[in-house]
Amino acid sequence: QVQLRESGGGLVQAGGSLRLSCAASGSIFKINIMGWYRQAPGKQRELVARVSSGSITTYVDSVKGRFTISRDTAKNTVYLQMNSLKPEDTAVYYCALNQIGRDYWGQGTQVTVSS
Repeated sequence: QVQLRESGGGLVQAGGSLRLSCAASGSIFKINIMGWYRQAPGKQRELVARVSSGSITTYVDSVKGRFTISRDTAKNTVYLQMNSLKPEDTAVYYCALNQIGRDYWGQGTQVTVSS
């Protein structure tokens, strides 16, 4: 089994920054994709950013230039540096890991950006 533990959410003013972390433990394969999704009230969960074990990154257009995803493969940890935060970034952020065709999810961490 795989467990994902997130940290780093909170309340920040617009224009501020936060850094999310997610540590994976359990049966982690070398080839996988780790990423962050978010879900705002009344909206569907959406991909924010993801990074493959080969360090290929993908971002949703709305965060390009503001968010940076990175990973420490040795620690099975993925980070999301969020800068220039906007009120519309407010959501529950979920860490996700995909390996051998299966998805694993964290519990989620709340990010609230005040205007």
